[in-house]
Amino acid sequence: MLLIEEKYRSVAQMLFSSGSCPRCVLRFCCVGSTTPYRLPYKDLVCELRTYLAANPGAVNLGDTTDLHWNPPCKRPKLDVTDENQGDNESTNFPQCEGTNEPPVPKTCNLCLGILQHLSEAQFVKEIFQKVNSAGYEFKDFVFSVSLPAQLSVREYSAWLQAKQEMGKQGCSFDKADIVQLKEAYKWIIHPLIAKELGVQAVSKSLFEVAVVFAHPETDGDCHFLAKVCKDCFKATKNKQSVFTRMAVVKALDKIKEDDFHASFSYPPQCPGTVCEVVDIQCSHASLFVAGRYNKYSRDLPQTPWVIDGERKMESSVEELITEHLMAVFKAESFNFSSSGREDVDVRTLGKGRPFAIELVNPHRVQLTVQDMKELQQKINSSDKIKVRDLQIVTREAMAHMKEGEEEKTKCYSALIWTEKVIQKEDLQLLDNTEELKIAQKTPLRVLHRRPLASRARIIHTMRTEPVDEHHFRLYLKTQAGTYIKEFAHGDFGRTKPNIGSIMKTTADILELDVESVDVDWPPALDD
Repeated sequence: MLLIEEKYRSVAQMLFSSGSCPRCVLRFCCVGSTTPYRLPYKDLVCELRTYLAANPGAVNLGDTTDLHWNPPCKRPKLDVTDENQGDNESTNFPQCEGTNEPPVPKTCNLCLGILQHLSEAQFVKEIFQKVNSAGYEFKDFVFSVSLPAQLSVREYSAWLQAKQEMGKQGCSFDKADIVQLKEAYKWIIHPLIAKELGVQAVSKSLFEVAVVFAHPETDGDCHFLAKVCKDCFKATKNKQSVFTRMAVVKALDKIKEDDFHASFSYPPQCPGTVCEVVDIQCSHASLFVAGRYNKYSRDLPQTPWVIDGERKMESSVEELITEHLMAVFKAESFNFSSSGREDVDVRTLGKGRPFAIELVNPHRVQLTVQDMKELQQKINSSDKIKVRDLQIVTREAMAHMKEGEEEKTKCYSALIWTEKVIQKEDLQLLDNTEELKIAQKTPLRVLHRRPLASRARIIHTMRTEPVDEHHFRLYLKTQAGTYIKEFAHGDFGRTKPNIGSIMKTTADILELDVESVDVDWPPALDD
């Protein structure tokens, strides 16, 4: 059953006789059931011919035998008189008996062959082979289609004619009522791909199979729009053509119907070629791995240190972690982020610094808890870093690492040198200082990569431990974002107050360690 309402009969005849395939006829007749679209194409041609032949007095059947398949089937011939021909002439609809002539497929003037030839089992096998060879892990999939922009022009032309035809019956015909080509295509192809892959097609999935179509023969269909709606088509660096699908749709929304009719005739010509498959792409949504890292080396940057193309350090925290993650998850690339960062000569101790890594287009995604533990052990084979609480997290959970970052606190220990001999009273002064407000201008050492600004920061607590006459260890709890080195030596007066100004001497920092980063994320895991 085609499920075409009687009021659409004349629309169906008009489209079918002009070279539109049966599935496009169903779309323009607003058939919203998936069942007719999934009928074998040859059967669908017979069904539609039978439907149109059932009431020959209502419509002009014309001669469509050269436009569509003439498949062999068991239905008898139906003789139908064409009203435009003489009394003694007839056209047979459909020719459904066996025939010596092989079926000749013609290309639909609306879908350009997508709903005819590119929704068959053979093409689905090509998709399966592409997915299978790509080597992804997935539990379901979402299917997407990129269509040639000129399809919108052809559909618009057909809609104007269908609207006119429906108007003869006193019926309105809204463009939104037409079943979208993408929707119809997915109705047909989803169950076929799902059967091949052995998993379900869903509306939202981390794994995507995308097919990109093009039709060079009809590329020129859009060009007249650039003359009528110039402001809709603007060249951009990232686009090879100004005639993008969105630009064409925008232009069609603006163009007057008379201007369209004057530039693009109906019916659109049936092309001699079918749409080309430019690409079949597979991709998996990013996977996010989080944890905490300790850094024990004073000559290891957090990220690769490259200046003017020259590498300054052999490795980095980022590389020591991601080289193992990339190998295991088989990702295309990655993005590393953390809760703050330490200088190359600063160690990170305690429970470590929270970090997260976005793994772009991973091929392997199904890791067990034991797999993650083994991955953590591989990373920890380095004597320069260690990671803990390594786990897969959601994109949404990543926000916790950055939430209220400047309101968080961090604890440090620093070895301080002073020019004058340290007195007991000097250390007591520091020990008794709480909630000290300081103003820090952007340090000279980072001014090349950060904007000049003055930032208010708070030193919550300080505790001292004498070492000798000119050295003491200082333990600080500060607002996140405080420049500790500059708080020690003053940065030529750019940080006020500072250790030197408080103790009324010249002070400098010799060693610095991050003792804790007080961010309760990611969740701690059992060893």
